[in-house]
Amino acid sequence: MFDQKKIKKEFPIFSRKINGKPLVYLDNASTTQKPECVLDALTNYYSSHNANIHRGIHQLSEESTVAYEAARKRVARFIHARKSDEIIFTKNCTDAINLVAKGFASQIIGKGDEIIISAFEHHSNLVPWQELTKAKKAGLKVVPLAKDLTFDMNAYKRMLSTRTKMVCMTAQSNVLGTVLPIKKIVQEAHKVGAYVLVDGAQSVGHGKTNVQSLGCDFFAFSAHKMLGPTGVGVLYGRYDLLEKMVPVIFGGDMVTIVEQHSAQYQRPPYRFEAGTPNIADVIAFVAALDYLEKIGLDAIHAHEQKLTTYARTRFSEYSGVNIVAPPLEYSGGIVSFIVPSVHPHDVATVFNQEGVAIRSGLHCAEPLVRSLGVDALCRMSFYLYTTQEDIDRAVRALQKTRQIFCRAKT
Repeated sequence: MFDQKKIKKEFPIFSRKINGKPLVYLDNASTTQKPECVLDALTNYYSSHNANIHRGIHQLSEESTVAYEAARKRVARFIHARKSDEIIFTKNCTDAINLVAKGFASQIIGKGDEIIISAFEHHSNLVPWQELTKAKKAGLKVVPLAKDLTFDMNAYKRMLSTRTKMVCMTAQSNVLGTVLPIKKIVQEAHKVGAYVLVDGAQSVGHGKTNVQSLGCDFFAFSAHKMLGPTGVGVLYGRYDLLEKMVPVIFGGDMVTIVEQHSAQYQRPPYRFEAGTPNIADVIAFVAALDYLEKIGLDAIHAHEQKLTTYARTRFSEYSGVNIVAPPLEYSGGIVSFIVPSVHPHDVATVFNQEGVAIRSGLHCAEPLVRSLGVDALCRMSFYLYTTQEDIDRAVRALQKTRQIFCRAKT
């Protein structure tokens, strides 16, 4: 295993103190911190290469274009796409999902057709499909949670039919940490001729991803959840499907010939990247991918599993603290919990006073949280720089919370 304490020194933000205490950051499902190499890549781009891409023949433009397209190739290798032309850069995962909804699904969905999602979905993989099914007078089916908070495969199989046109599933719940059986989900969907989009935002930076092995048709994720900059999303799509997609944003750089009353569009992926893209952050994303692979995705996954087990064990020592999670073998590096009679925002406030950053609320997954019979949840989420000592600090923050609100002995 790698040395988390050594790694932490490579992230400048961990030199900060919050309320006089060293920062413990346990909100990685929301966004991750950035290593110095990513920050250096940003600075280097703006200091030495800044220019627009695909347009100029001067040296700076050519350098920027080469680096931008190299990033596309790097992302393709990271997720094992067949070729770099299957990679579209967007502004985030939500943008990527909306591109599929508007540019692809809207072309194949008709009245009476159906889209299947799961009860685990983040709003970004729920609201676009709500809007599309309303517009097309189609049906939206939701696979429920199993009793143990895992994916209900039997219910899913019963929902599938020849009316199913799209299956849109998260690879891992951002609330419960539940890991969905994506490969099996894809196989079952393809049996009825449905296309599958995977929201990989919570999974792709935490273990190896091979889109060809998964067999999915589309795969969306964001750079900022895997050490990269904000403002960069990725959509992988099978090239034969990208050729059928229509652009949803129009303008410069996505066209080949423009006349006064008509235009011809570039081939994929360029027809989907109108205007000046987020060049600097896309290029800096390469440094994040290199960093992750240097550490090792398998090692990161094993580390998070160890932390999840440890955190569940420690938090379970306190009566009245309810952990809301699936069995460990189905869980990623997330632990959500409730302190009865204490609102999660109050819990998070005390944790913050102790220098521990956690998330509280609905986690952009309101239907899921409501289905659990609660108004909000506290969530700790881990990453490669999280240490066992960080969990111990969270335990001390929990003790402080109970002292304040529960008058309990700790």
